Amino acid sequence: MTTAGNVIKCRAVVAWGPQQPVVIEEIEVAPPEASEVRIKIVATSLCHSDLYCISKVVDKEFFPIVLGHEAAGLVESVGPEVTEFQPGDKVIPLYIPQCGECRFCKSPKTNQCDVIWTRMASKDVALANSRFTCKGKKLRQFMGTSTFSEYTVAHQMAVAKIDPAAPLDKVCLLGCGVCTGYGAAINTAKVEPGSTCAVFGLGAVGLAAVMGCKAAGAKRIIVVDINPDKFEKAKMFGATEFVNPKDHTKPITQVLIEMTGGGVDYSLECVGDVECMRSALESCVKGWGVSVIVGLTDMHDVATRPLQLTSGRTWTGCLFGGFKSKDAVPEMVKAYLEKKVKLDEFITHNMTFDQITEAFELLRQGKCIRAVLSVCPE
Repeated sequence: MTTAGNVIKCRAVVAWGPQQPVVIEEIEVAPPEASEVRIKIVATSLCHSDLYCISKVVDKEFFPIVLGHEAAGLVESVGPEVTEFQPGDKVIPLYIPQCGECRFCKSPKTNQCDVIWTRMASKDVALANSRFTCKGKKLRQFMGTSTFSEYTVAHQMAVAKIDPAAPLDKVCLLGCGVCTGYGAAINTAKVEPGSTCAVFGLGAVGLAAVMGCKAAGAKRIIVVDINPDKFEKAKMFGATEFVNPKDHTKPITQVLIEMTGGGVDYSLECVGDVECMRSALESCVKGWGVSVIVGLTDMHDVATRPLQLTSGRTWTGCLFGGFKSKDAVPEMVKAYLEKKVKLDEFITHNMTFDQITEAFELLRQGKCIRAVLSVCPE
């Protein structure tokens, strides 16, 4: 029996309010409207951004919501005016859209798109565009994706069609974390061959940043983390030296400056902590050091002394690793299939959709890099 054109009842993970446990509920997913695609989610993984939303966000208007933004699936049906996709296509939903028409999309200087600040970032507009309801109440869709659901609806400008040979339970990681860290090194920092880099934080994003530094030809890649259990994993991605701040009485900035004879050429902060961001910047060499803020937080201001910047350092940040999403994600999938990019090595846990609460706890405790949840069979 075809589901196209009909409301689909399915399971989804709903966050009903700030700092409340998520609950698996039966929801209704409306058919796609004009320029929209309805996707059956085959696999989704957990990102720290999802954990951040359920543990840190206190704005009640943000809820109820279906989170999730790192996934892969199959097109179930398409709405009017959709020509790029057809049922059965393998796809990755994109939380950074690419409309191709706005001044940001037309500029080679950024991967951002006007749509993310209008259709998605506006609370009222985002709620109006949601195709989810539960118990008679409309649910918000997180960043236009909401992949913690067996079915979701996304605008076609926020969906990438990928190689049909791609294993969805692996390439789902390209929906956020791996592209974010890898691109931060390649696209934003523009790491150069023979350079010295420092990566702060060894979650999935940090490990992807290490992989990006190696791909760019960095000679030294120093990783900084308070969990020594992650150091062997980092070596697999290209790390050359390891620093645990707990092993030193000196500030980590001073440790890195002494290790490198004045500071690193590039630093990437992949934690989402403002003190760590400052340390990453001040660990860079004067004159040309570049520090990239990759980690997510909106809880505190970030600050440094002006001299740290007037002495020639550059402090910048990026979303989704600076990748133009619809163009880049299929290329990253191709790179994985050609064994130029690692994905399997990020996955520490393969779990079922019903185990999402357990998966969140593993992430909270720092016991997993990426947990991939099997949602619907292909």
